[in-house]
Amino acid sequence: MKAPDIVDLARRNLRESLFRNSLTTAGIAVGVASLVATLSLGIGLQAMTSKRLMRSGLFDTVFISSDREFRPLARRTRGETGPTSPARPLDEAARLEISRVPGVLEVFPQIRFPTEVNYAGHTELAVMAGLPSSAAQNEAFEDIQGRFFSSPQAEETIVLADLAKRLSPQSAALVGQEIVMGYAERQPLGNGGATGFSVLRRECRLRVVGITEREPYSGFSAMGRASVYVPISLAESLNLVQPGDLRGFAAAPDTGGQSYTTLTARLASPVQVERVEQAVQKMGFGTFSLLDASRNLRRVFAVLDIFLGIFGSLALAVASLGIVNTLVMAILERRREIGIMKAVGASDGDIKRLFFAEAGVMGLIGGALGVAVGWIIGRAINFATGIYMQRQQLPKEDVWLVPWWLVAGAIAFAVLVTLVSGLYPAARAAKLDPVQALRYE
Repeated sequence: MKAPDIVDLARRNLRESLFRNSLTTAGIAVGVASLVATLSLGIGLQAMTSKRLMRSGLFDTVFISSDREFRPLARRTRGETGPTSPARPLDEAARLEISRVPGVLEVFPQIRFPTEVNYAGHTELAVMAGLPSSAAQNEAFEDIQGRFFSSPQAEETIVLADLAKRLSPQSAALVGQEIVMGYAERQPLGNGGATGFSVLRRECRLRVVGITEREPYSGFSAMGRASVYVPISLAESLNLVQPGDLRGFAAAPDTGGQSYTTLTARLASPVQVERVEQAVQKMGFGTFSLLDASRNLRRVFAVLDIFLGIFGSLALAVASLGIVNTLVMAILERRREIGIMKAVGASDGDIKRLFFAEAGVMGLIGGALGVAVGWIIGRAINFATGIYMQRQQLPKEDVWLVPWWLVAGAIAFAVLVTLVSGLYPAARAAKLDPVQALRYE
């Protein structure tokens, strides 16, 4: 029997028992919809979490520090004694070398310093920090009042909301106003053969361009929580006194060169973190990133997806019992038809292929309908979640996502389950004795 004949017979048989076959197909659709809805929820939550973490600017970042501070402690812990080679300073030369590592987009120091902020005669002590231009994409500035810096050298500042309220009762009116910042400037000594640097108090005027509720890169501060932010290039041009300066001068008093406590390297992609860390460590510096945390996070979501897939497949397993029942009933009702087909030359393989075709068609239609129903359920979940988050004054998030591979996989899985479910009915139909089948009433 040719394949077109088998397909034509399968289509005719499905139409003859339309109501029962429709119920079986609906059961398959419900199972696939359950599977798609649960898995897409897990995928959506994973995508949402990854997106928020990426927006934090931490997963594509490597924090670099000199091991000057940690080497004595490590030697005491290991019980080592005797002279050691000097640790490499984390200075401008090291910064330039790190910036040349493939995959590194920018390298900037963590500049944080105590400052005195004056506005309209009111003075507050605060910590000021320098921010690179890439920080504009940080989630802390999603709901900023005002805007981000216009350029890396702009004499502008962004103020944390808590400080803005202390400076002015009408904190929103602070945007567009000028504040005076007092800071400690580092001046090198070069007279009479003296080496080192002196510290001078300076002031500069900055225009407030934005107010933010949250601190960017929260949890990775070098000097406590900052409440005033300036462009990183402007902060570097102020020649501020940093903790690393005193440490570097004590270690090498014959030079007045600037050294950094910590450098931050932003990468083109999180997948390059491990390779960049290895390259920086070979230079003699310590590194830290959230790579291990991200691996653990992916492991948690993988386990979650497995459990969601198992629970979602239960409904499809129940639907497979309906397929077996439908095809077994079809055998009882069509015994005479099967006997005639065998009498005119149909082989056992032809009978099996006929029942497999019927099961496959039900799986294909049920899988497609199930994906459509699961998509509708997911859209409803996103819609309801959006309304709830708006009422909670939170940004709208998509907690449900259906990638193309899930659509194709769900339909293929439905067809596979129906074909497996049709094994027993097809084998039973193929074993019918044509003589006994023709006598069946």
